[in-house]
Amino acid sequence: MSKPVIGFIGLGLMGGNMVENLQNKGYPLVVMDLNKEAVAKCVERGGKTVQTGKELAEAADIVMLCLTTSTIVEKVVYAEDGLLAGMKEGSVLIDFGTSIPASTRKIGADLAAKGASMIDAPLGRTPAHAKDGLLNIMAAGDKATFEKVKPVLDDQGENVFYLGELGAGHTTKLINNFMGMTTVCTMSQAFAVAERAGVDRQQLFDIMSAGPSNSPFMQFCKNYAVDNVSDLGFSIANANKDLGYFLQMVSDLGTESKIAEGSSSYLQAAFDAGMGNGNVPEIYDYFLKLNK
Repeated sequence: MSKPVIGFIGLGLMGGNMVENLQNKGYPLVVMDLNKEAVAKCVERGGKTVQTGKELAEAADIVMLCLTTSTIVEKVVYAEDGLLAGMKEGSVLIDFGTSIPASTRKIGADLAAKGASMIDAPLGRTPAHAKDGLLNIMAAGDKATFEKVKPVLDDQGENVFYLGELGAGHTTKLINNFMGMTTVCTMSQAFAVAERAGVDRQQLFDIMSAGPSNSPFMQFCKNYAVDNVSDLGFSIANANKDLGYFLQMVSDLGTESKIAEGSSSYLQAAFDAGMGNGNVPEIYDYFLKLNK
């Protein structure tokens, strides 16, 4: 059987590697991105490019997004010449980014009115995993639609999880990032407080990692705070965005999270201090200089 035509918008580090993987596996690609160099690489490998979301949706069986914010996703979908204007009956939109669940469900409903479908499928792991088709994919949406696109997801992910109704993928990703980024903020401040108090940071790590607090996140924080190696590969800017989305989701659910508010306030402060491009454990430097 011939492979479905994939329309892909968002050729950043993650998206660009995902496209390369799909092309290596024989999928026909139609791409769009503001980065003309990234587009050119896809075209050199046999892909095509278009000028508008409408054109891309008209040319594709499955449209994939790997974009940074819900605001950008909605702009791409709802623009006058955007995806919604071109989505065909039976086509599927997959959002691989980290988006606000309420926005995802709204887009899904508007697509359904045109006979199209949506899957939210945020990602775990790194761009290197994307290039090799070894991502973790948290997919949600109509079960029949999921089964329809699962062979393509299997070519992109080593672990593909089905989580239920549309929005559950983005919800799970935000919860996951809330836990992870709060842990990094907490451990980074623990190292900073140890330094200010005159406690050996390596010894602190040795003691804490010998107990139930040990985790890969603790190791990432130690790598930076003790060894000056920044290797988590997730920026303060992205963590700040995701914690903001988590807080919005929590508010939509009629509850609150003082824990997330605290982590979010520090991430925002580090971002405002010009540290947004740094990896999250680098917030240690902010905590080290933090005064009342």
